[in-house]
Amino acid sequence: MEIFGTTIPLWAFFLIGIVAVIIVWKLLKFAIKILLIIIVFFIILFGLDYLGIFDLIQGIVTII
Repeated sequence: MEIFGTTIPLWAFFLIGIVAVIIVWKLLKFAIKILLIIIVFFIILFGLDYLGIFDLIQGIVTII
């Protein structure tokens, strides 16, 4: 296979492709983990807001 006027063996091309797929897969796994952490964080915040915890804290702070 010839790219930019340089001949690259087919095995090297496939090796580069496999390494690229592995790197992209690891980046996707990392992004999914971060997304799940953010979703859990917001669910906890919504739950605390539903229970009125923030209103209670705000009331305590205004009394002080």
